[in-house]
Amino acid sequence: MGGGAGCSVHGRFRIATENSVFAMPETGLGLFPDIGASYFLSRLPGFFGEYVGLTGARMDGAEMLACGLATHFVPAKRLPLLEAALLKVASTDPAFISATIQEHSELPKLKEHSAYKRLDVIDRCFSRRTVEEIVSALEREATGRKDDWIFAAIESLKKASPTSLKITLRSIREGRLQGVGQCLIREYRMVCHVMRGQVSKDFVEVSLSHHKIS
Repeated sequence: MGGGAGCSVHGRFRIATENSVFAMPETGLGLFPDIGASYFLSRLPGFFGEYVGLTGARMDGAEMLACGLATHFVPAKRLPLLEAALLKVASTDPAFISATIQEHSELPKLKEHSAYKRLDVIDRCFSRRTVEEIVSALEREATGRKDDWIFAAIESLKKASPTSLKITLRSIREGRLQGVGQCLIREYRMVCHVMRGQVSKDFVEVSLSHHKIS
């Protein structure tokens, strides 16, 4: 999750299991998805990256594989066997490594309530130009529907930092036109401004409130 996900998602091989959980919850903390998130989120199918980045929604291993965040899905019980097999690979050729992982992989089914099964709705709503337009589009979709997913997405957006949402949306949109190096440099500069409270005090206030609670 968050920075931990950002450190690993840029790797060539990204293995998920049934225990995997992915999320970028920064907008609820007064921050924004960083550590290259604007690069990899902007390259997910359609506007799924905007959905993930703005709402902080959690994904399981099957969803990670479906959207491309994971390259392989290996059941957790097979991980020791996979590790042993990888130790025996004598070549550094990525093709050999990938083939070894593939031997222990399987194709999981998406759960019925998976957000990835709602990619058409996500594309209609999260392709909008502004955060306000995204929320309005979701609210229109919710009219006459009994889909808990839509209401959860709306609630997440309304609970998040408004400034963080706007920063996140623009960051992902800019990331579509930049390489990973450019995204990392830009995000570093953005974090510096946010940490200094020059853009918004939301992150500072959230951090202080968490410190008081602990």
